[in-house]
Amino acid sequence: MIIAIDGNEANVEKQVGVSVYTTRLLEYFHKTASDKQRFIIFLKRPVQPHMPLENDYFQYRILTPPFAWSRLALPLYLRSRRDIDVFFTPAHYAPRTGSIPSVVTIHDLSYFYYPDDFLQRDLYKLRNWTEYSIQHAAHLIAVSESTKKDIIKFYSIPDENISVVHNGFEKTTVQNTQQLPHDLDSHPFILMVGTLQPRKNIATVIRAFAKFRKHYRTHKLVIVGKTGWLYDDLFKLTSELDLLDYVIFAGYVADDELASYYKKAFCYVMASFYEGFGIPVLEAMSYDCPVISSNTSSLPEVGGDAALYFDPKSEEDLVKSFIALARDKKLRGLLTERGRDRIKQFSWEQCARQTLSILKKTA
Repeated sequence: MIIAIDGNEANVEKQVGVSVYTTRLLEYFHKTASDKQRFIIFLKRPVQPHMPLENDYFQYRILTPPFAWSRLALPLYLRSRRDIDVFFTPAHYAPRTGSIPSVVTIHDLSYFYYPDDFLQRDLYKLRNWTEYSIQHAAHLIAVSESTKKDIIKFYSIPDENISVVHNGFEKTTVQNTQQLPHDLDSHPFILMVGTLQPRKNIATVIRAFAKFRKHYRTHKLVIVGKTGWLYDDLFKLTSELDLLDYVIFAGYVADDELASYYKKAFCYVMASFYEGFGIPVLEAMSYDCPVISSNTSSLPEVGGDAALYFDPKSEEDLVKSFIALARDKKLRGLLTERGRDRIKQFSWEQCARQTLSILKKTA
């Protein structure tokens, strides 16, 4: 059997999100490659040093030109191959594979709910290329039950044509805890992590934090993530609520520094209206950081019984969760203990093994 894979998401220097997903799958496939199960990884650029090494049963094919690669270079090459049994696309955009059956992973359909979060060029690709991939795939993989429901809702795909395979999780190894800026080592603080986008619901957290501070005045709020066009509005809101000394926009931070934030935070809050999976929930749990999460999309599916949940449209609901966590040390301990158990349920090996099984069945 020959399994072909679009490996471009993994073949990048900075590993985040879908890049991590694709890399971990390729690492597992590399371990399982044999004369009976061969892999061909298609790329548009030279192989990065972190990629698994080639061998007789795990090989790379670099196709040019990189421009319009999935619409031109790759489909033309696939027409010449009669021996490929299945083609796997780890992220939405499947090539025209002709008679080769394809499997496509769909991570989320947030562009239906929050189109303003995307550049027009990216939105066009997400809408049109994803639709083609979904409609022509022999089988689909959804990273959560929530994403599966969205695929059925927006594309009318039969339930049996979609398999749910949860993302894995791997804790970042950090040697030493770093000293945090803004005097955070001596103040309890609530932590948020994510790009400043409307669907992250940051304004609700800031308003809820303002009300929480009436009861607990020593706490601060730290928002980690790239600043974007929403930053000015959030900064204005922070100023209007007289919170400039208590709300910290930390911007992007490296993994080792982020781990220190998780370790020292009073709690982590995931307030999103929509998430395809929600890896930061598991990240926080891995550092014994209690989690407060919105009760929407995939988040209860990921957090299970190891988080407090609130209505993301209700500031008062979030304030109650903050206060409950501040008043009840036993609750904090319970969430921490459950979080340690929860992260054990998500592994990249399990994710890759289930994915490989689907590829074989589809072939």
